[in-house]
Amino acid sequence: MKKSVLITGATGGIGNSICDVLKDEYDLYLLGRQESKLIESSKRNPSVKKFFICDLSNSKEIRSTIDKISNENINIDILINNAGITDDGLFIRMSEEKWEKVINTNLNSNFLLTNLLSKSMIRQKWGRIINITSIVGHSGNIGQSNYSASKAGIIGMSKSVALELAKRNITVNCISPGFIDTNMTNVLTESQKELIKSKIPMGIIGKPDDVANCVYFLVSDKASYITGETIHINGGMMML
Repeated sequence: MKKSVLITGATGGIGNSICDVLKDEYDLYLLGRQESKLIESSKRNPSVKKFFICDLSNSKEIRSTIDKISNENINIDILINNAGITDDGLFIRMSEEKWEKVINTNLNSNFLLTNLLSKSMIRQKWGRIINITSIVGHSGNIGQSNYSASKAGIIGMSKSVALELAKRNITVNCISPGFIDTNMTNVLTESQKELIKSKIPMGIIGKPDDVANCVYFLVSDKASYITGETIHINGGMMML
């Protein structure tokens, strides 16, 4: 029997790649905000059993979505918290609204989904939780104090949750991408991209598959003795 995977941010560049690498071995459930993209992903990938429309900045919608999953007797074995947004601005000018929007979507949703879905994992004494963070959660970045804080918070939370769930055969790990070729980096100019590449020892910007392949490993039994860790995928840009 295939294990079930819930993937947030499933229609973005990294989300699509995660679906592609998992589709042959897992049943996929997608969570996102844009119905049209979720329908497109479902048509493209026959392993997608169902999708759920949910605004991750809204805790009521998250709870309602998890209730729907439970009421339909869908048991989620693996949670991949991939969704994330940016809303950049210099810290001195950052509004409380911008701060809360990013923290709610990136960090608070991660807490709530993990909190709600880990309960069934505890009962079955098996589970995998993968949290996609970011290099800036370690380094910080000008204009991204809200985004950096949200990603750093996920890393700290993951370590604590990993400690609490380890004896239940549930692993909790983070993947921290550097610069990956997605919609977030597509807004950069060519000169900005060249500057970034000059700071990456490998001299290239990563691909979504680089992250997805790491997800594939961490959810497998081959990674059963790895928990509380952050794997950095950044071409050597930051070595920790």
